[in-house]
Amino acid sequence: MSNELGSFLKACRARRKPSDVGIPAGPGVRRTPGLRREEVAAVAGISMDYYTRLEQGRERHPSEAVLDALARTLQLDATERQYLSNLTRHASRSQKPAQPEAEPVRPTVLRLLDMVGEAPAYVLGGGNDMVAANPAGLALLAGIDQWPAQRRNTTRYLFLHPAARTLFVGWREVAQHSVADLRATYGDNPADRRLTALIDELTTKSEEFPAMWASHQVQPKAAGVKRFDHPAVGRMDLDYEVLAVRGGDQRLVVYQAEPGTPDHDAMTLLGIVSRREEPHRTHHG
Repeated sequence: MSNELGSFLKACRARRKPSDVGIPAGPGVRRTPGLRREEVAAVAGISMDYYTRLEQGRERHPSEAVLDALARTLQLDATERQYLSNLTRHASRSQKPAQPEAEPVRPTVLRLLDMVGEAPAYVLGGGNDMVAANPAGLALLAGIDQWPAQRRNTTRYLFLHPAARTLFVGWREVAQHSVADLRATYGDNPADRRLTALIDELTTKSEEFPAMWASHQVQPKAAGVKRFDHPAVGRMDLDYEVLAVRGGDQRLVVYQAEPGTPDHDAMTLLGIVSRREEPHRTHHG
């Protein structure tokens, strides 16, 4: 992971065709997908040598003007542009930043978990570690309670827990979105040892993760719908919201469904079952 900046640039230019930037493809068959280095450099208005050094990791201090030109050429969205800036900022550091300590979950946030009723909810720390959950939130990810609290991570669960493959309807799409969210988190602090250890573990143990990670898709979670086929309550489609907890890198994830629908009935049943079985709320700092 020593040249994430270059890898990201290479992946982005592979997703663009000459016609995307208004230049002819030229004669003959192109040996590599997407734009060539010289095409990116020409459209961005920088020298071929300079761009090559950026991709190869031999140049780590591009100016904001250069980053803006590359973002326009590669047609990056706002999230990808910020990710590019984050990678550049970290690549230019001569020393690694101090490792941040894991944050405890504030008592007020723990109370929120109890106040959402039967709605499944949990708190994620950096890198998608599950640092707290209400009973329904823990039960929603079937089987994650079999793992020690320190290993409960939603991305690890997706790729390494056998129950995840059948729990999530459309597993591959869910996994791709999770990896894109992990990419966004990684861009904020690529030197985080816990995060890099997770990436190394998934790269080694999962068949699908390496290719998804190498695609360099970047998209933090915000809201959406997830479809479940839960072993305890069956099919349910749940809306989810991801709410940032101010003052740190924690996020509160809350699932819900329209009252009066079969999805809401299944979600309510999950809450009842989870409390009947008395799973403990997970919390570690």
